[in-house]
Amino acid sequence: MTLTKITIKKLALTVLAMTMTGMSLAAENVGFVYVSPIGDAGWTYQHDLGRLQLEKETGVTTSYVENVAEGADAERVIREMAKRGDKVIFATSFGYMNYALKVSKRFPKTAFVHATGYKLGKNMGLVNARFYEGRYLTGVIAGEMTKSNILGYVAAFPIPEVLQGINAFIKGARSVNPEAELRVIWVNSWYDPGKERQAAITLISQGADMITHHTDSTAVVQAAEEEGVYAFGYHSDMSKYGPRAHLTSTTHHWGDYYVQTIKQVREGTWAPSSVWGGYPRGMIKLAPLNDVIPEALQNRIRTMESQLRERSLHPFAGPVVDQSGSTIVPEGKNMTDDELNKMNYYLQGVVSTIPN
Repeated sequence: MTLTKITIKKLALTVLAMTMTGMSLAAENVGFVYVSPIGDAGWTYQHDLGRLQLEKETGVTTSYVENVAEGADAERVIREMAKRGDKVIFATSFGYMNYALKVSKRFPKTAFVHATGYKLGKNMGLVNARFYEGRYLTGVIAGEMTKSNILGYVAAFPIPEVLQGINAFIKGARSVNPEAELRVIWVNSWYDPGKERQAAITLISQGADMITHHTDSTAVVQAAEEEGVYAFGYHSDMSKYGPRAHLTSTTHHWGDYYVQTIKQVREGTWAPSSVWGGYPRGMIKLAPLNDVIPEALQNRIRTMESQLRERSLHPFAGPVVDQSGSTIVPEGKNMTDDELNKMNYYLQGVVSTIPN
């Protein structure tokens, strides 16, 4: 009888220890929600590189779900991560914003971070990168190297983040070539290689000899390689998909931010905030420049990168003039972050229209 009680007590203590260990491990788990397949290039691929850096530098256990649509399925995935006890959940697409915010209210002890949105919560922070900084530089290259003066842009959705990139690209191009014009085709998807490719082919057929994209696949770079025009990749280095066509890419780097966030959560110092990092934080860089870019232009781009890091160059320095000819920012001033985040128009040089 006594032995049985001791055995039961030992068993109970063992189960308790296992349970506590499980809770500890669960508390260290970090979840990632991805809008497209990871693949080996693109938006999700760059976030996944950040996830792997996070594991390596902090020792946390991470998990992810890829190819999650921006709808009810996103809410389900985020809720399941919170229910299993993930300490931090990174929702890495604009369309996840409202779902992440909704779930965060039901799990106040979990830290949520949403990428590219604008709504903060009591336990939900925001992170974004200043993509437009790299776009401006690629625009300068395009403006210098174009022969047709027609540039092409394949875009996903007309939100401020995407419009910033479009406008920075044409502003950079027209800073060196006032005759450059930009044509935009919207595909209404972050990841649809078929639509992206068709849009690229259409732009090339309209005379564009420099094309780029704000979508997740490598289809635009591949189309440029096949059609004999130049291209700029996006999110990650896409040079292997178009060795001749690919001039460079605006690349995003999330790992340091992820590591910093987890360290703050562990230390109990994390609080919801809005982080918008660019060259100074190392969140934006250009991929290696193709040797076909003239040496003098390469040197100028490297100088401009240094100026971005030092904050002495602002891609939206005035005068900033919209498509209708109205001055948005006068000469001598820079566009503010608030103005950037409300961008819903094209600048001069864009000859397309924004869909309703």
